[in-house]
Parts: sequence; structure tokens; C-alpha cells
Amino acid sequence: MIGNAFVLVTAFGYLALLFVIAAWGDRRAGQGRSLIGSANVYALSIAVYCTAWTFYGSVGRASQFGPSFLLIYLGPTLAMFTGPLIIRKMVRIARAQRITSIADFISARYGKSGFLGALVALIALIGVTPYIALQLKAITLSQAVLLSYPNSPTQSIAEESFLTDKSFWVALVLAVFIILFGTRHLDASERHEGMVAAIAFESLVKLFAFVAVGIFCVFVLFQGPSDLFAQAAAQPEVLKLLSLDSVPGGALGWTGMLLLAFLAFLSLPRQFQILVVENVDEQHIRRASWLFPLYLLAINLFVIPIALAGLVLSPGSHPDSFVLTLPLSAGLEALPLIVFIGGLSAATSMVIVETIALSTMVSNHLVMPLLLRSRRLHLGERRDLSGWLLGIRRIAILLILLLGYLYHALIGDSYSLVTIGLVSFAAAAQFAPSLLLGLYWRSANHAGASLGLIAGFCVWVYTLLLPGFAQSGWLAASFVVQGPWGIDWLRPYALFGIELGDIYSHSLLWSLLVNVGLLIGVSLFTRQSRLEQTQAALFIGALRVGFEHAPLWQGQTTRGELRRLLTRYLGAAATSRVLLDFQTDELPPSDQPASPELIARAERALAGALGNASARVLINSVVRGEALDLEAVLSILDTTSQTLEYNRRLKQKSDELARIGEELRSANERLMELDRLKDEFVAMVSHELRTPLTSIRAFAEILKENPNLDEAKQAHFLDVVVRESQRLSRLIEDILDLARLESGRMALNPRPLDLVELVRHGVAAVEKVQQQRGISLEVDIELEKAPIVGDPDRLEQVLINLLDNASKFAADETPRVRLHLYRHKDRYRVAVEDNGQGVPEEEQDRVFEKFHQLERHSSEQNPPRGRPKGSGLGLAISRGIVAHLGGQLWCESSRQLGGASMVVELPPAPQTP
Repeated sequence: MIGNAFVLVTAFGYLALLFVIAAWGDRRAGQGRSLIGSANVYALSIAVYCTAWTFYGSVGRASQFGPSFLLIYLGPTLAMFTGPLIIRKMVRIARAQRITSIADFISARYGKSGFLGALVALIALIGVTPYIALQLKAITLSQAVLLSYPNSPTQSIAEESFLTDKSFWVALVLAVFIILFGTRHLDASERHEGMVAAIAFESLVKLFAFVAVGIFCVFVLFQGPSDLFAQAAAQPEVLKLLSLDSVPGGALGWTGMLLLAFLAFLSLPRQFQILVVENVDEQHIRRASWLFPLYLLAINLFVIPIALAGLVLSPGSHPDSFVLTLPLSAGLEALPLIVFIGGLSAATSMVIVETIALSTMVSNHLVMPLLLRSRRLHLGERRDLSGWLLGIRRIAILLILLLGYLYHALIGDSYSLVTIGLVSFAAAAQFAPSLLLGLYWRSANHAGASLGLIAGFCVWVYTLLLPGFAQSGWLAASFVVQGPWGIDWLRPYALFGIELGDIYSHSLLWSLLVNVGLLIGVSLFTRQSRLEQTQAALFIGALRVGFEHAPLWQGQTTRGELRRLLTRYLGAAATSRVLLDFQTDELPPSDQPASPELIARAERALAGALGNASARVLINSVVRGEALDLEAVLSILDTTSQTLEYNRRLKQKSDELARIGEELRSANERLMELDRLKDEFVAMVSHELRTPLTSIRAFAEILKENPNLDEAKQAHFLDVVVRESQRLSRLIEDILDLARLESGRMALNPRPLDLVELVRHGVAAVEKVQQQRGISLEVDIELEKAPIVGDPDRLEQVLINLLDNASKFAADETPRVRLHLYRHKDRYRVAVEDNGQGVPEEEQDRVFEKFHQLERHSSEQNPPRGRPKGSGLGLAISRGIVAHLGGQLWCESSRQLGGASMVVELPPAPQTP
């Protein structure tokens, strides 16, 4: 059995490891080597959504309501899929306006309203405190199960002294952690890099622990998934849980729970803190939009198997404890301890981030506005309040954790883990209408948002929070069963007689109905202030490039007044950084007028420390004048947009001119190449024509000047003249054929014919000549018939030319030429091969150029043979003829004889109907 001391050492040792990781992360950030500048770390930190509810409560809910637990994770999945649109816009706004929390965000949208910020902070404090209590309850419950198994814990937390309650000490340690790594800087909009690194690490720990216990249940307690599901199917009451009928509320329950999870994911203070405030690069959202859903899939993969295993093997155990009791029932010690640490990491990560978010809201929107209005404290007389403000935030951390512990100690035993979590979800969902409509509807105003939030919160209190007090014995049970004063249609779980079957969907329906209804209705019939109009324009146009640079002040003040104000609330060092880029030498620093840009920058700096509402109040205290109205802001934005559009068009024109210049350059190079080829062609033609003409002229002059030559010499000279004349005629005919081909004027007479018969006829025409040259001609015809459409004379000319070329380049010893006719796919091919030295791969396309001839290389036994006789136009003409008949001609290496292979490919004749 695991000892209490060992569990305590392990737990607090794990917490000490978090201190080390956070300190390392902050040190790396100070050195400019951030640990969190990665989309993977960002996605892991978002997994703070997976709290003790996920770790323990999901199995408990699956054991009671089957697959309904999946809705809690499908909602965030849908929200992340919209991340590049919604979350990216929120991040852009938060970065531009130095937003510190969801209360600050909503307050800034609706005219930087201090009242609205305080309202959101108060609702968050009341609504999320049960969620913090849930985490502390999970720590207490898991530790008790770990130490007392197989006996059930006999002493409830309400009966224990807080000095013996482990969750109290965990809360105290977490308070120290949050104070050290969550309030190191006064500017709450600055990122807590060490804390985020620790949260990402905890996401890996809880994933590893949950997957480990899942694998153990499926493959150790059972012989794989099939065995587990077979044993579960043998118990009808267990099998029934896998059906959709077990989901509370049916189809409405599915829809309500999915919507609740979607809205809560965007509205929970801790999720806003991680998604928006701690985001270092909005490009990370794109990867997180699919990586975080994969994390949810992985951590929920074994929820149903663990739930089934618990119901089959430990039907009397509490479902929330199956993750621990199943490995304990097998007599293991290491795995239950790993599971305990996984649950501890799930709970502590949520408490850390939630407490930071709540403490920022409480100090900036509840405490500071009261202090700024208090005349007894004489804050205006103090020169530096920065340390004092940090102290307020640290006290708020302690009080929030104490409040969560008290809720856990007094009420927590009345609820399951999932129940507590869903109550907080429904409270956080009340922020969603003001948040989402504020991003996309310009007419939403402060009055509508305030009334909507108040009404929605009141409905939530009535339909969820008060019934919880009744279950804890603080209110009469008749309040839930019969309704207040016995009024049946006021029953909190069946308001106005409508009972949906799922209390959370019921509460969400009525609370959102009044919330959204009042927000829209009041906004339509009331007017916005000038500042509200300005903020609405900035929020809705957040994704427009340049909006964050628009100065929003037209009032006047001096740098000296701004410096004194900033120094009082931010400290001297932070003030110097704010004013650094605005120093001029024309006047003394204290008398220099502050530009609108400097005033806006000072307000953003104050907003990062105190929130937008308090920052607006403080700036108004030193600036004579007011902020720009909506028309001025829109004018600035339009000017910026016009400038950007003009620059974009200039860039397009520049790119187009560059493209045209490149095309002209390429065309000029092509013209120069064509001119070079023309000169080369003329030179080659001249050379080829001059050679036979020179021979004819020389022998003709000999015959003319020597009429008395003997008859044998005269006959020889005349024979040379005839042969050279024939050569000259062939050359001229080739040139004419090539010209006709290139101009498209060659007259072809295509008709149906049999390629087999044509090949046999061509072979017969050259067979005797080949034999005289000592060349072995092999003919391999695989087909009986090969019907095509072509010009028989021209195709035979091509065939004879290829056979003649092959004989010229065949080997000197045992020269061989092979003709192969076969079918390839749906076409006919004629390959003419030789056993010569072949054609190099880089020359295989050039052999079809006009007048291009290959050298016949010598061997050790034979002298150089030079170029073969011919015009060098035969292959070019042959390729043109084949192309005009719809075929192809190319050169490749011969596989049979090892030399070159000229391949003609022709399409078959179309089939007649």
C-alpha cells in the first residue's frame, strides 16, 4: 500500500518541478530565447481546457450518460476550426489595445466602460469559483482514494481540519507559484512565458498518465478491445450506456451541450488568457486549430473503455474514481501514482491560469476603480504606486484561492466533478453574446451589453446556482421540486413549465434568450457614445491592416504631465521605455507638447497594467480635450487603407513591368538564337550545295579541256558528274521537303493502309543493299495486321531513311540492324535498332536538328571514319512527316543490340461504325 508520506513527497516534488520549469522559461525569455515561440507549445498550453473534469469527470459522465461527454470536446473543436477567423481577430485587438483579460476586452469594446468591466469581473469571480473548487476537490478525492483503497474515504472534507486537508496546502503552494511567475511584472498584458511553459509541460504529463491507464485497462485487465466490449455487451445495463438514448435531453440535450461547450471555450477567463493574452504569434493559431483537436482526440480515446471496464469490474465504485480504482484493484502501485500525478497536473494547470486571469480582473476592474475614486487614500500624492499595485494583485490571488477552497469545503461534496464544471461553463457562456456580437455588429452598445449580462447572470443563478445550494442543504429542497412559494411554473429546472431533460441546456436556453434579446433589443433603441462608436469601428475593422496605428486623441497635454502620471502607476523604468522614441531637442522634456501618438501609447501602457477603463480615466485626468470621434477615426483608417491600396497597385504594376521586361528579354534572346540558326543554316546549305557543284564543275572542266582522254576515264568522270548531280538533286529535294514541312505546305495523301504490309515492302526495298554491305538485317513483326491512316510513300521514305541510317552506324565488325514492329498500349510502334556505339543521352534530341550529324568514332582496330555521307536533313524530315500523320519519332538506347534505336509511334486507324 502506498504511504501517505510518499504521496506527499511525490506531489510536492512535482510542484517543485513546475517551479523549476517556470523559472527556466522566464530565464530563457530574458535571454531572448523564448520557449513558447512555437505553435506546438501554444497548442499544448490551450490544453489547460482539459482539467480534473477531463481527467476524472469524463469517465464519470460516460459511466452515467454514455457518449454525451464527447460534446464537451466537440464544442472546443468547432471553436478551434473557426480560430483563424474569430480567435485571430481577438488576438489582433488585444495586442493593439493592450487587453489584459476578457473583462478588459468587453469593457474596451463598449466604450472602455468601467461598470461593464466590473460586471464581467464579478460574474467571472462568482461563476468560476466553483470551477477552482472542482480542482481542489479532485486533488482531495484522488489522494483519499489512493491512500484508503479498497475502503472508501470515511471522512468528508467538511469534517476535516484545513490543516490536514492536502488540497489546502496545494492551494497555498499554487498561490506562491502564481505570485512568483504570474505577477513578476505590473503589465498584465505582458506574457508569462515561464508559466505557459509549465502549463504546456503539464499537458504532456496528464496526456501520458491518462493514455497509460487506458492502455492498462484495455490490454492488461482485458485481452484487447474485443474482449472488453464482449464482456460489457453481456451486461445489458452496461451496454445501454453506449447508446445515444442515454444522452440527457435527447436531440435538444445534444445541441445545448455542444453550444455550451463552444461558447464556454471562447469565454472562460483561463481560455481567453491562453488563447489571446499569452499568444506570441497569431500565425500559431493556424496550426493550433488542428493540433489541439488532435490532443482532445488522444486524451479522450480511452474514456469509454475505462468507463466500461469500471462498470464491469467495479460496479460499486464511484465513476469519477475509475481512473484510480482500476489500477489499484490490480494491486499496482506505480501506475496509480502516475495517475495521481496526472490528475494533479490537470487540476493545478487550471488553477494557475484561472487564478491569474481572475486576479487581473479583480484588481483592475473591482479594486483599482474603487481606490482611484477614494479620497481618503490620497493616491494622487504618491509618486510611485507600481509596487502597491502589484501587492493588490498578489493579495487578490490569495483571496481567490481561499474563496475556491471555501466553496470546495462547504459545498463541493454535493456535486460531482462534471456537475461543478458545467455550472461554471454556463456562467462563462454569458460573456459570449457581448464578446461575439461586439466583434461583428457595430450597433451593439454598452446599455444592451450590460442589461443582457445582468439578466443572463440572474437566470443562471436561479436555474443552476441556487438549486446547488438547495442540494447542499442551504436552501429547502422544495425550492427545486415545487418552485418558490409552491409556484410550479417557477421551478428552476422547468422554468415556465418547459422541462428539457437536461438542466444545463435548460439554463443555457433561458439565460442566452434574455441575454441576447436584451443586448439586441436595447442596442437597437439606444444610442452609442462617441467613444463607443470609435471602439466599435476599431473592433469590427480589426483585421484591416493599419488600424492599430491610428491615434485616437485630439486633446493636449505635456510630456512632463504624462511622465508624472506614468511614473506614479508604472514606475520610472517602464515610463522611460514608453517615452523613449518621442524625445525632441526643441524644448525642455517637461514642456514639450505630447503628440496624439504619445498620448495613445501612454494609454495603452496604462491599460496593460490597470485595464482599459482605469487607463481611460487616468489619461482624461491630464489631457485637455477628448478622443477622436468615429468620423475622424474612420477617416484615418480610410487614408491608411487608400495608401496601402495605392502601394499594392504600384507593386502590381512593378511586378507586371518586370514580367513584361523578362518576356521581352526572352523574346530578344530567342530572336538572336533564330538569327544565329538562320546564319548557320545558310552556311550549312551553302556548304552542302557547294560540295557536289565543285565536283561537277571540276570534272566538266577536265572533260572540256581534254577532249582526247581515253574512253575509260571519260566514262568514270561522267559517272562522277551524274552521281554528284543526283546528290545535288536529293539535297535540293530534301531542303524543299523541309521547307514545306515547316510551312505546313507539304502535300500528304493519307489513306487507310496496313503498317505490316508497308514495313515488309520497305524492308524488301533495302534488303539487297544491306546484304551487299555485309549487314545482318533482322525483322521481328509481332502483328498480323496493323491498320493505320497515312501516306504510304512518305512513310516508306521514313522507314528506308531509318534503315539506311542504322546501317551507317552499325558496328564495323558483324554489323547488325533490327526492325521490330509491335503494339504498345493503343498505338503501333516501329523500332529500328543497330549494334553500333549508340547516341549519347544528351545528343538524342539534337540528332533531329537540321544538318546535325554525329561523328563515327574510331576503335583500336579501325581508323577514324568521320561523318557518314548524307545531307543531315533525313531525320528532321522524317520527324516532320511522322508528326503530320499524328505520330512521334524519337531516339533512345537499344535494349536488344546495345546501339541506338529510332522509334516511330503511330495511332491506329479509327474504327468504322
